Amino acid sequence: MSADVVRVGLVGAGPWARNVHAPGLLAHPGTELAAVWARRPEAAAELGAPVVADFDALLGQVDAVAFAVPPAIQTELAIKAARAGKHVLLEKPIADTLTNAERLADAVAEAGVASIVVFIRRFAPEVVDWLADLDGTDGWAGGTARWLSGALLGGAYSSSAWRHEGGALADIGPHVFDLLDAALGRITDVVAAHRSEPDLWNFVLTHEDTRTSTATLSMRLPMRPTITEVSVYGEAGYRELTGRSTPAQDSYKTLLDEFTTMVHTGQTTHRADAHRGLHIQRILNTASKAAQRN
Repeated sequence: MSADVVRVGLVGAGPWARNVHAPGLLAHPGTELAAVWARRPEAAAELGAPVVADFDALLGQVDAVAFAVPPAIQTELAIKAARAGKHVLLEKPIADTLTNAERLADAVAEAGVASIVVFIRRFAPEVVDWLADLDGTDGWAGGTARWLSGALLGGAYSSSAWRHEGGALADIGPHVFDLLDAALGRITDVVAAHRSEPDLWNFVLTHEDTRTSTATLSMRLPMRPTITEVSVYGEAGYRELTGRSTPAQDSYKTLLDEFTTMVHTGQTTHRADAHRGLHIQRILNTASKAAQRN
């Protein structure tokens, strides 16, 4: 392989690894899917790359590691990868607890490796354009978001134990909070939170510069297609982002474009890096505590 190609090892062989990570890494001209390691070797063997027996073997063959595993598993492995000098592609949330997210972000910073968290919507061109329009306009006062789906009722991800345990807050909450934060400025607090059945979460958030937003999430409502809406409003009017025009696979290609550039240039900061993941984890932690009080 060319020296310009980043050798990536993939950890995990579930639906997201099969549908996005593996095909994306195989197709991208700047990456080689050099090794796969997963709990089920037979599933790993279907991803189109050599299967290794353990994580240490994978680290010995790659420049970077992409993770497609639950957050509780990702933390320790990603810390080990960063300390071994491997660049990391992390899934959200980056850890199962705030303490572990802090440990992971610190390990990435201390190692000086590149990192990107797969906030996949941030790499879709319509989202990039929407955020650029907002950034170039003054007068926003607040916003709202709705993400309502039946993903835990059936389908590829419905058997995921960590998604059932954490619900919509853990799985789609990072995407929603990331988008609201990017649109309206840094989220500073969760002033109200409530969880009811079926996995229905409602939040009131405060942002810097006195802006506020609300969010409603669920993954157990029979919505087909999934409803995804983010909007902002204020003196400048109203701007809405609806639906998902760009397939995840196309957004992942853009993510890999940016990731490989980081690796080759030595860049270690990015709008979706591990420290961004830590910021979102802090919001998740605050939101969870606020919901438990109600």
